Amino acid sequence: MGWGSPDAVLAVLEGAWEIDRLVEGLATLRGAARFTPMRDGALAYHESGTLALADGRCLRAARRYVFRAVGGGFDVLFDEAPQRRFHRILPVPEGDALVGTAAHLCGADTYESTYRFEPDGTMRIVHRVRGPAKDYVSRTLYRRRGA
Repeated sequence: MGWGSPDAVLAVLEGAWEIDRLVEGLATLRGAARFTPMRDGALAYHESGTLALADGRCLRAARRYVFRAVGGGFDVLFDEAPQRRFHRILPVPEGDALVGTAAHLCGADTYESTYRFEPDGTMRIVHRVRGPAKDYVSRTLYRRRGA
């Protein structure tokens, strides 16, 4: 499975994915994500799964975003009204992968993120979060469901 050009990434994302997330020292999440086409051409993103905290508690977790095409890549928007941009990802070739980076200021905390589209069809997202309220690294692996 190839990702094609940076402009083609959203089309490849459409569908169902399995997700494995590690929030270093804090939690793990196992679950599923789905990218569903919207009328305006964007993709609605919804993930849900079981969040296992370091103290042993397990919780149901869910998250929603909207992925919208822009020239050379896509925006990741918070699924709220009005929508706000979380990231603009403009992937570029890095070896056999496509890689895009972005930063987002959330209050006084900064999210530095890398989206990596691997030649085997997986996607990896890493968020390094630093600031007075947050300090962690979150690593998520996406595998096509049924692959």
